[in-house]
Amino acid sequence: QVQLEESGGGSVQAGGSLRLSCAASGRPFGEYAMGWFRQGPGEERVFVAAWRWRGDMTFYSDSVKGRFTISRDNAKNTVYLQMNNLKPEDTALYLCAAGYPAGSSRVRWSSEYQIWGQGTQVTVSP
Repeated sequence: QVQLEESGGGSVQAGGSLRLSCAASGRPFGEYAMGWFRQGPGEERVFVAAWRWRGDMTFYSDSVKGRFTISRDNAKNTVYLQMNNLKPEDTALYLCAAGYPAGSSRVRWSSEYQIWGQGTQVTVSP
């Protein structure tokens, strides 16, 4: 089974940048999607961004659109999340996920992803 490992988190000041990486031990089969979610203490996982194999499409939450960019390196089986102009409200545990969302409308649903990494912490100070 594919395993995911995130890296690249850390502490930055507001306005700074970080690039998160999600390395997969293998490549999922078929028309999969890779997603980034974030979770604050005591909160549910919230969709951040996703890339879907079918149509080579990317998706973003409204809160990060224009600031975050999801990309992938197929040769390295790695997905990235470039985060610019970070804000204190971006502070969270960021988790990478792989799955097979049943349609573009469902790529934002955490329940559509079957494989999850352990997460990497991002802390943004004012």
